[in-house]
Order: sequence, then structure tokens, then C-alpha cells
Amino acid sequence: MTLFLLKKTFYDLWDNFLRIILINLGFIVSLSFPVLIPPILREIPVLSISLMVIGILWCSVYLAAAALSLKTISDYGSFGFADFLENFKTAWPAGLVFGGFALLGFFLLAFVIPFYISMESIVGLILGAVIFWFFMVSVFAFQFFLAVKARLESNSIKAIKKCFLIFLDNPAFSIFSFFHNFFISIISLALAFLFPGPAGLLLFLDEGLRLRLLKYDWLRAKANEEGGVNRGKIPWDELLTEEREKTGNRSFKNLLFPWKD
Repeated sequence: MTLFLLKKTFYDLWDNFLRIILINLGFIVSLSFPVLIPPILREIPVLSISLMVIGILWCSVYLAAAALSLKTISDYGSFGFADFLENFKTAWPAGLVFGGFALLGFFLLAFVIPFYISMESIVGLILGAVIFWFFMVSVFAFQFFLAVKARLESNSIKAIKKCFLIFLDNPAFSIFSFFHNFFISIISLALAFLFPGPAGLLLFLDEGLRLRLLKYDWLRAKANEEGGVNRGKIPWDELLTEEREKTGNRSFKNLLFPWKD
């Protein structure tokens, strides 16, 4: 399943190269606001911090609209500029929640955890460690939030619960997804975040969630038929048969010159 996920994500990124770059370019422009403007106004702390928070929330709303658009690519479709703009109307609540989580995470890492560690006591170290690992578990789970919102759940509270359920049921996959995207982020940094960039990360998470949902559909079907099923033996070869047929295989020549085949 993992190898197919990586292959399908790569194919979809390659087939939608221009769309991916345009989405990333829009995010870079959006990110420039909270990064460049607040330092200019550092002598007015309230205004500087307010603009930074607004900028982060806007970037999060932008990512939510991007996730909703990229879902179409994951489903073997495509989207246009008008579709992307239309998705802002649907995605902005999810973006605000995602941005709120990002701000909370920054607050915990920058202030709360250092405060407890600076206490130089066993209690402070324990509290700092507990908060840190709670934050890490939340990151492993919450990374799927925008994909869950785009694909499954309109209610944000229920979406958060589903994110944690996905992590608890698929811990190895969730940790792999996190470190995969961390590695891709480093590669993207070398390319100025133009490719694969944030769009590539969001697409990978949506592709991964989409394929994981095949497992849950199979489990529900088997539970109804047999009254119980071994959750440790998922027939991924069987479940991915149709997906493999749709995705196909490509040679290096076909990737570079698809019109020649």
C-alpha cells in the first residue's frame, strides 16, 4: 500500500505540475505577509502580533482551500482557477481551526514547555515532557485534519475526533506520513517551496487518507457478512486492484514525453 501511495502521489504531482506550482506560489505570496510585515512594525508590538496572527490564519485558510481542490486530483480529476476560488467559501472554517492549532502549537513550544523546563525541578521536567509528547501525538493526528475536512466531515469537532481515531488505528502510517512530509519539506526548501511544496504535502495526505478509507469500507463489509474480521490482515492487493488499473505504470520516457506513447 505504501509503495503504491508514493507512486500515485508522484504521478498526480507530475500530471498536475503547473497547478501544484501555482498553488505553492500563491502560498508563498500569502506567507510573505506574516513573515515580512510584522518585523517592520516591531516597535508597535500589538499591531505587529495582530498582523502576524491574521497572516497565519489567512495562510491556513488558503491551505484548506488548496486541500479541498487537491482532493479532486486524488480522485483522478482536475480543477480550475474558478474552482479553487469557490473552495474558499467552503474551506475557510477548517482553515481557521487549522490556523488556531498552529498558533497553539507555537505557543506551547515557544513559551509553555520552556517555562516548565526552566523551573529546574522534577515536576517541571515531567510537565514539560507530558505537554511535549501530547503535542507530538496531536501533530501526528492533526496532520490529517484538512484531508478529513475535505473528504469526510464538515463538523470540525467530529473531524478532530476522526483524526485521532485515524492515528490510534494507524500509528505506523501516521508517523511515516509525518516524516515523509518532513523529508519532502526539506527537498521543497531547496526548490524555494515551488515543488512539491505545501501542495505536494497536502496531496500526499489526501491520497493516503483516501486509500486508508478503502480499508474501512472492506472492514465494514466483512463485519456485516461474517460478524467479525481480523483487522490485522487487510488484503491490500485485492483492495488496490482497481486503483492500480486506473493509475497504471509509466516508463521514464512516458513521464517526460507522454504524447509519444
